[in-house]
Amino acid sequence: MEIIQSIIDFILHIDKHLVEIVSEYQTWTYLILFLIIFAETGLVVTPFLPGDSLLFAAGAIVAKEESGLNIFLMAAILIIAAILGDMVNYLIGDYIGPRAFSGKYKLLKKEYLEKTQAFYVKHGGKTIIYARFIPIIRTFAPFVAGVGTMSYSKFASYNVIGGVLWVVSFLFIGFFFGNLPIIKQNFTYVIFAIILLSLLPPVIELLKGKSKTVKA
Repeated sequence: MEIIQSIIDFILHIDKHLVEIVSEYQTWTYLILFLIIFAETGLVVTPFLPGDSLLFAAGAIVAKEESGLNIFLMAAILIIAAILGDMVNYLIGDYIGPRAFSGKYKLLKKEYLEKTQAFYVKHGGKTIIYARFIPIIRTFAPFVAGVGTMSYSKFASYNVIGGVLWVVSFLFIGFFFGNLPIIKQNFTYVIFAIILLSLLPPVIELLKGKSKTVKA
């Protein structure tokens, strides 16, 4: 319970925690953020780690001259982390295969595999790009792609595009707007807004699915 509370506190007050990290570890901050982004995208057991909010907050922190960090170097490092994370997640899914959904793991039900594969059929490889902008789903999407039938060559191209778009968009939005007085004074609410907006797509899809079921 204490660990969960610590994670929630880190996410909601991520700007303050990042300031502390930069102050204490300086250039090692690059590595710390690399590891967080890599784990959030690359390990199916850590979907709770911050992604969008971390990138936004990191951009805002880097924008401050006293941080001593470079926005372009930060972008390059975190893009690599995001791409490598999805790649590792895909390879783990490919190695484990469909037996991951055999019933042994409660979180990995066979119906999840079937629904995700159907989503891949409908939207194609662009699913990997869309998933980048949706918390939790971005952690599971590459894993399921590896378990499913998507070839690695096809996955790799969408992985790179998605990784670049995701990191650059949130990092630079934070860099240019994160230090505006109105945002600095309401940073926790901004983080809430980012999380809620990111969760809207799957909620809408869920409601659509329930609506179709009721009509049927």
